[in-house]
Amino acid sequence: MKKMIITLAVALSTLVAFAGEDNVNRKVLDAFNNEFASAQQVEWSTGDNYYKAAFIYNNKHVFAFYNTDGELIGLTRYMSSMDLPMNLQLSLKKSYTDYWISDLFEVAKNDSTTYYITLENAESKTVLKSAGGNSWETYQKTKKI
Repeated sequence: MKKMIITLAVALSTLVAFAGEDNVNRKVLDAFNNEFASAQQVEWSTGDNYYKAAFIYNNKHVFAFYNTDGELIGLTRYMSSMDLPMNLQLSLKKSYTDYWISDLFEVAKNDSTTYYITLENAESKTVLKSAGGNSWETYQKTKKI
C-alpha cells in the first residue's frame, strides 16, 4: 500500500511538472514546430510566464524557452568540452589541470552565446562563464566541506 501511494504521488507530481502539447499555447507550439521541425522526444514544462521544451535535435539534448507570445527567449544545451571554442579549451587545459568537469552547457539568446562550466577538485567547486567565447571569468566559487 505504501509503495502504491508513493508511486501515485510521483506520477501526479510528474503530471504537474510536464505539460502535454494540449496544455501549451498554440502560438508557442507553432513557433516551436516552425523552428525545430525535426525535433524528437519533445517534453513540455511550464513556468510562471514561459514554456520550456526539452528535446533531441541533431543528436543533442536541447532546451528551448518561449514566452507566452510564442517568442523564443533562449536556448540551452549540454555539450562536450571538445565542442568549446579552441581558445576556451586551451585556457582550461592551462589553468585548471587539477580539476574535472562536472557540468558544461551553452546558453544562446539574442544573437549571443554564453558558456558555463563547472570544475571541481577535492577542495572546491568553481563555475566559470564565458560570454562571447573569448575568455573565462569566475562566476561562482565554493569550498567543499
